Amino acid sequence: MTSFASLPLSDAFLANLETLGYSTMTPIQAESLPPVLEGRDLIAQAQTGSGKTAAFGIGLLYTINPAWFATQALVMCPTRELADQVANELRRLGRSIANLKVLVLTGGSPMRPQIASLEHGAHVVVGTPGRIRDHLSRQTLDLSSIRTLVLDEADRMTDMGFYDDIAAIVKECPKRRQTLLFSATYPDDIRHATEAFLADPVEVVIEAQHTSLTIEQRFYEIGFDSRDETVARLLRHFKPASAIIFCNTKVHCRELVDTLRAQGFSALALYGELEQRERDEILVLFANRSCQILVATDVAARGLDITDLEAVINADVSKDAEVHVHRIGRTGRAGGSGLSLTLCAPNEKKWVKLIEEYQNTPAEWHELSELDEDDPGHGDPAPMLTLCISGGKKDKLRAGDVLGALTGDAKLAKEHVGKINVTEFQTYVAIDRRMAYEAFDRLSAASNLAGDFGSFKGRNFKMRFIDV
Repeated sequence: MTSFASLPLSDAFLANLETLGYSTMTPIQAESLPPVLEGRDLIAQAQTGSGKTAAFGIGLLYTINPAWFATQALVMCPTRELADQVANELRRLGRSIANLKVLVLTGGSPMRPQIASLEHGAHVVVGTPGRIRDHLSRQTLDLSSIRTLVLDEADRMTDMGFYDDIAAIVKECPKRRQTLLFSATYPDDIRHATEAFLADPVEVVIEAQHTSLTIEQRFYEIGFDSRDETVARLLRHFKPASAIIFCNTKVHCRELVDTLRAQGFSALALYGELEQRERDEILVLFANRSCQILVATDVAARGLDITDLEAVINADVSKDAEVHVHRIGRTGRAGGSGLSLTLCAPNEKKWVKLIEEYQNTPAEWHELSELDEDDPGHGDPAPMLTLCISGGKKDKLRAGDVLGALTGDAKLAKEHVGKINVTEFQTYVAIDRRMAYEAFDRLSAASNLAGDFGSFKGRNFKMRFIDV
């Protein structure tokens, strides 16, 4: 019974799922959706990329009355990026529901437009706990009509210190509601912290396992003082176009990035205490191929849905086998193949043993001597360079306007322009590094102002390159 047609959904809803390519349910959807559609509370343990957004999304959309302009469903997410992803997916899933309004409430965006949108009513609100609580304190958000409450990545929200905000928000929701809790891990402390939010929940656990057909896992034994140099050596040998390197601490993240950048690699660090603006910029640069290597802690990297990731390198072995599986599951997505490389000092072998037991397969050890001779040569620069334009949605600047200026005034071919991200106040565009500076000069010449200004849509905006 893994067909969506086996669920009590309308013909229009099922037809839309088919056009979106939803043919059969993933394990998390098959186990979660029947009880969710019956109105039961749910605790679901599943990894990113398992189809969990559709698992709760179809459930909450099933209860929406589009004729009633009240907030009927609330989804809480740990980060702005995840909230945006979830909202976009809900809009796609809900295309058959007339006039469905899904609103995102996250920090890092101005309050006034959010307040104005709330005044017009929204059926579904997706947001981060801090900003949702902000709106509650200003009385600009009313949760008294909530039918479905979703806590997405509950473990990570707790890790990030959001528990008090979540508890305060839950108090504002009706007692008679459905609560759906999704979490990659579900340790006892989070179980105790969240049990008051749920009523007789169904529990679903989808074990994350990766077969050797999709992800090749290699383990290397290293000395205590050669870790960072060995990471550089792996990068020079395997030459991944994009890689995430996991460290157990933010201090190690920063140290490793310094080592890699000194050797010519384009690398950025992502850890929990970065400001939202910095985090957003780092993710844009990594996603648009202006930076090839992201060095991250587990907490910071959770919730990232990065496609086409060629390799995951564990600079430190995770002490939690489930976290290890979660890390390496970021490569080999969507039927592709991936590479996982783990460095292990003698005192970390006990953690590898736990990974072997969890995956029910022996670790595949490789000798460092198999790698190319330790060439002290430098890494290649990232293929793209990001141009940051000081105008965004508030200036009515659109991706088409930017592309028009780059293929017009800047004389670039379309294939030399990569991803264009238009945010509230800024626009980021990836340009082929080989012709980026020439394009910049042409844009500057097309404006009537000297220096770092370019003309877009007949208006001049300041611009600069962000080089890694």
